Amino acid sequence: MAQQQAIKEGSNFRFPIPDEDKYDASPFPDFDDDDRVQQFLQDRRVIGYDPLVQPALLRHEITSSAASHRAAKILSGHDDRILVIVGPCSIHSPEQALEYARLLKAKMPNWPNLLIIMRAYLCTLTALSKLNKGLRTARQLLCDLTDLGVPVGSELLDTISPQYISDLISWGAIGARTTESQLHRELASGVSFPIGFKNGTDGSVAVAIDAMHSASNPHAFMGTRGNQDVHVILRGGRFASIMVDCSHGNSQKNHNNQPRVILDICTQLAAGERNITGDVPSTGPTGLKHGISITDACVDFDTTLDMLDKLNEAVSKRRAAILEAGMKTPAAFESNGH
Repeated sequence: MAQQQAIKEGSNFRFPIPDEDKYDASPFPDFDDDDRVQQFLQDRRVIGYDPLVQPALLRHEITSSAASHRAAKILSGHDDRILVIVGPCSIHSPEQALEYARLLKAKMPNWPNLLIIMRAYLCTLTALSKLNKGLRTARQLLCDLTDLGVPVGSELLDTISPQYISDLISWGAIGARTTESQLHRELASGVSFPIGFKNGTDGSVAVAIDAMHSASNPHAFMGTRGNQDVHVILRGGRFASIMVDCSHGNSQKNHNNQPRVILDICTQLAAGERNITGDVPSTGPTGLKHGISITDACVDFDTTLDMLDKLNEAVSKRRAAILEAGMKTPAAFESNGH
């Protein structure tokens, strides 16, 4: 709806493209009419122009405390906690996002075995001609969340917006439909925070593994060093050293199945499974109502707390199981009765 409204209200743009009905440029213009020829040759399918604020200017204008980089230690195996990306499928209301963050922050001390990062996947209901307003709103929200002491994670949908918020991100994701994008791989190779690549929509992990290899190496064109803090986000299937997506295919696209996914993860963790480094439940209460995600359905906050309690307990059991296994006498040194 916002896009259609923006098209209808071309005057909202600072430099609107002339009305299509006035300059009918398809299939061929009247080459004796210079205005029609110019319209035919330039930006025939562009709605209008709205200059964007410079990233450096916005970062100077809206400042905050630095993002947390503790997630990298978990992914590298130097911290045996579980990394949990938890929060609503998407955020359309800054006020409700802050309300959720305060509730989450109050409970964080109960989960010493988990590193909680709030899922802050931003969506906008504003017209396309209000991009600067959207960028300011997004940065201000991430600053407010960070100042609360709640680390945030977000999906890098494009290669432009991260320039405005990258200093506030503690963990990032590349979606299943962009994991194969070379531009996104180059972007991931240069950011300062860990990046998770989702496996393909068909369940194959090959594309995610290729993306990890690419992003972990330097890229001359972008001038990046390479990002070693990369991992797979598993939507379905299996691969070593992974973060499990509790939604999508793993929950059969039913948010009510997310607790069952968590229970399966907890069972594996309690048995000593060390390849699972994190999980991504979509949580928060699930049209446009208070506390309701406007994209994918999510479990409610009480269910969220229960899932996180179970994960925290499972990590404790995993730690005990690994310790016990390490203290056992190797078979080669066991007494044979002689």
